[in-house]
Amino acid sequence: MKRGTRWSRRRRLLALAASLLLSPLAGGAADAPLKSIVMLDFELIDPTLDRASDEAQRERLKRISALLRQQFIDKGFYRVLDTAPQQAMIDDLKSRFMLYDCNGCDIDIGRALGADRVMTAWVQKVSNLILNINIQINDVASGQPLLNKSVDIRGNTDTSWERGIRYMVRSMEEKRQGNR
Repeated sequence: MKRGTRWSRRRRLLALAASLLLSPLAGGAADAPLKSIVMLDFELIDPTLDRASDEAQRERLKRISALLRQQFIDKGFYRVLDTAPQQAMIDDLKSRFMLYDCNGCDIDIGRALGADRVMTAWVQKVSNLILNINIQINDVASGQPLLNKSVDIRGNTDTSWERGIRYMVRSMEEKRQGNR
């Protein structure tokens, strides 16, 4: 057997052994049990005083909240918890605060539901042409933010809002930002 062939085989065996040893480390979060998350509905920041599109925007907020929940479930990002057991608490807090900016009330909701994580979400409308979709995922135990995502969209339409959610989810998937 030629010396070059032997070294080539040895290198291949070493590479195979290294890949087998390192593969559990590469999986990391993907192999970890799914963390639970409370996903609060999207809220709207609209300083434009354009009341003509209020009803359509309320419907879009509901639609993208449901779409994002389903995408998190489908992609296996988190184990999404039902908020119904604490809906009265959520409704009371929403009547007094914007949940994305309520000085920790989102963490209280997460604790009440026994979640690992809590997500707040909002759409900021600059105009009917310029909007951005935002989410923040916080650790319930520490109250610290773990992930902030923002997507700018153009156009105040069902299609643009849904496209923004799909883009955000695709970005999270590509960057492996689920189950943090």
